[in-house]
Amino acid sequence: MLTRDKTAVYYRVCVVYFDEYVVAGAPVCPPDIVFVLDDSGSIGSVNFVLAKTFLSRLVARLNVGGCVTRIGLVKYSDNVNARIYLNTYSSVASLQRAILALNYTGEGTYTASALADVRTTILTSARGDRSNVSNVVVVLTDGKSSSTTNTRVSI
Repeated sequence: MLTRDKTAVYYRVCVVYFDEYVVAGAPVCPPDIVFVLDDSGSIGSVNFVLAKTFLSRLVARLNVGGCVTRIGLVKYSDNVNARIYLNTYSSVASLQRAILALNYTGEGTYTASALADVRTTILTSARGDRSNVSNVVVVLTDGKSSSTTNTRVSI
């Protein structure tokens, strides 16, 4: 739970494993992690800042770059409105700056579209996805998707 000035927002965190294997004989690397960040209207701008701060502090605890953890991010509301690709940042400091620079949009909650974007845009070799490591997708949202049925199919 994130709190500020007696205002609470409850984020539901769903971890989706797209790959559950590591290629035999490949070096063992920590997983590629993609955060899917809801910035819909129900989040509110104050809570969105809290979520960004949380993610910034979380990535500070990870060893980012090279044959260590790679971080991606998709920010969404009515559509995907920001992306951080897995191969964009190789240092924690630059990744934190990018996360903290994200702007609040405040529209609908189209989680299915965001998850589809992760699969088709973020988790590609051209964007830094590695075939020899697992992919972990963490969805941070405060509520139901605008289309629960499509979201289930997207997972």
